[in-house]
Amino acid sequence: MLKVLLIGVDLAWGEKKHDGVCLLKWGGKRGEVVGFGYPQGDRELMELLRERSRGYRSVFVAVDAPIVCPNRTGTRPVDRLTHRMFHREHAACHPANSTKCPRPPRLARLMQRTGFQVGWETSVGKKTVTEVYPHPAMVRMFGLSRIVKYKKGKVVERRKEFVRLQKLMRKMLREKFAKVKIGEEVRQLLQEPWSKPVEDKTDALFCALIGLWHWMHQGRKSEVIGDRRTGFILLPESR
Repeated sequence: MLKVLLIGVDLAWGEKKHDGVCLLKWGGKRGEVVGFGYPQGDRELMELLRERSRGYRSVFVAVDAPIVCPNRTGTRPVDRLTHRMFHREHAACHPANSTKCPRPPRLARLMQRTGFQVGWETSVGKKTVTEVYPHPAMVRMFGLSRIVKYKKGKVVERRKEFVRLQKLMRKMLREKFAKVKIGEEVRQLLQEPWSKPVEDKTDALFCALIGLWHWMHQGRKSEVIGDRRTGFILLPESR
C-alpha cells in the first residue's frame, strides 16, 4: 500500500466555474500521477475527494485558494507579506477576505467535517489540507526572476507564456521529480494548446507537485509564511 495520496486543487472562488484537480500517489521511493478531475461546485469536489482518497491512510491536499481567511474585509497579513517578499517577481497575492472569497474557507470547513486538518504537517495516518500559491512557488521551483505571465494580458501573449509554462513543467518533472511516473495523460496535458480546462488541470498538477515536494523532503525544503490563525501559505524554499 502506498503511503500517501497527494491532491492538487486549483479552486474556483465561485460555484459556477470548474475546479482543476490532480491526484498523485507516493510510496516513499516512487510515485505516479493517477488522474485528473474537473468538478463543479462544493458537492462535486467533495464527492471526488471522498471517492479518490478512499483506501489511503495519509492524504495531503494542496489548494490554491485562501482556505484560512478570518478577516471579513481588507486583506490577510500573509497576503501583505507576499508583497514584501515577491513584489520584484510580480508574484504577490491578491487581497483576500471572507466577503470577497467565501468559498475557500467554506471548503476547508467541509473538509474538516470529514476528518481533514488544516495545516502543513506531513503526518502518516493523517488527512491534511494546506494552502499553496503557484506564482511564487513557480518563481522558486523554476529559478525565475519574474512569474510566467499566462494569467493576464493579451490572448496571444498569454498563450505564448502558457507554452513556456508547459516547457518549464516538463523540465522540472525530469529534474526534480524523476521518480514520479507521469503517464500519457500528463504528457498530453503538457503539450496541449491552451484552453481553460487545460490551464486549470495544469495548475492543479503544479499544486500537487508542491505538496509532493513538501512530503518527499518532510518539510526540510519548504517554507510556511503566515500563521494558522490569520492565514498561511506553503511554499518550496528559496534556492
